[in-house]
Amino acid sequence: MVLAATVTVTSCAAGGGSGGSASTPLGSAGSTPASPVPETSRSSATPSGTHSKVAPVPVESNPPGDIPDNLAFVRYTNAAGGYQFTHPEGWAQTGSGAQVRFTDKLNGVAAQSAPAPSAPTLASARTTDVPRLARSVPAFHLRRMNAVSLPGGRGVRIVFRRNSDPDPVTGKVYRDEVEEYLVFRAGRVVRLDLFGPVGADNVDAYRTMSRSLRIR
Repeated sequence: MVLAATVTVTSCAAGGGSGGSASTPLGSAGSTPASPVPETSRSSATPSGTHSKVAPVPVESNPPGDIPDNLAFVRYTNAAGGYQFTHPEGWAQTGSGAQVRFTDKLNGVAAQSAPAPSAPTLASARTTDVPRLARSVPAFHLRRMNAVSLPGGRGVRIVFRRNSDPDPVTGKVYRDEVEEYLVFRAGRVVRLDLFGPVGADNVDAYRTMSRSLRIR
């Protein structure tokens, strides 16, 4: 199951700190729940690939990029992609067709969708999505994978780290952590990427966005 991307929307990228994963084809997903894998174990945890061989930039000791808890969220609907979700108000929007990205400083959310015959599985994530990310994401490092059941559908979550795109003003590259959700419902799979600097406190905002996803 492969979703072709026509525009860069992220890392997931997709704005400073976007990385580059959301400009790649969307595949299926799968694996079993696992404890985080330290980056010192990258050689055994990351499949070989062009971008996986890029050295990771250092993690910031005092990372910028926390999404404020008092932000208002607004609903976005993508008619072409058949999905909707909420995102923080005021974030800049880019993308077209079934793909979209919202970013603010170093944080962002990107989404795209395509028809699919069945839900992503943990096994398919190992064989399809992890290799896809290793090929396309700079300094990809897999952290964990697990099955998910959200109000909008069921599927897989893949947590990984990557080097961001250079900041358009300063040129600085940050170490991002991305939560990629592959969610299936009614013959369609949506890939939702939530990203920000490693160590940023975005748990509540990520939960709000992921649980707001609806597929029709």
